[in-house]
Amino acid sequence: MASSAQLRLMSDLKAIKNEPPEGCSASPVSDENLFVWSATIFGPDETPWEGGVFALRLTFGDNYPEKPPRVRFTSEVFHPNVYNDGTLCIDIIQDAWSPCHNVCTILTSIQSLLTDSNPASPANPEAAHLFQHDIQAYNRRVRRCARRSIESS
Repeated sequence: MASSAQLRLMSDLKAIKNEPPEGCSASPVSDENLFVWSATIFGPDETPWEGGVFALRLTFGDNYPEKPPRVRFTSEVFHPNVYNDGTLCIDIIQDAWSPCHNVCTILTSIQSLLTDSNPASPANPEAAHLFQHDIQAYNRRVRRCARRSIESS
C-alpha cells in the first residue's frame, strides 16, 4: 500500500507532466524510487542567467508534504542565497513551508529566486557583496555559471 508521501509524489509527478511550469522540469531519478528527483531550471530570459540550464536534486522524506524536501543545485550556481554546496536558502523550503506547496511551486520559486535574490540573508557572502556593491562583476560571474551549465548538461 502506498504511503501518503508516495501518493502525494505521484500527484506532483502527474501535475508537472501535465502542466509543467515554464522553464522547469522534474521527475524521479528512477522508477523504483519516488523520493529522489532530478530537476532542471532554465535561466530566465533577459537576465544574466539566460541560456543557463541548471540541475537540481530534490530529496523527499516519508513526511512529505508535511515537511519540505531537501533541495540543492547540482550545477555550479553563484548566487547570494545558494550555499557553496548548492543548498538553497529560500523560505518556501524552510520557515514558510506549507503542504499546499508542490514540486511545481518549489521550482517556480527557485527560478524566481535567481533574479530576485535576497542579499540581506546571504548563504554566499561573496555573491551577496558583489550583488550589492559591484553588480557588473556579479553578473559576469553569473554568466560564467550559465555558460558552464550548458557545457556540462
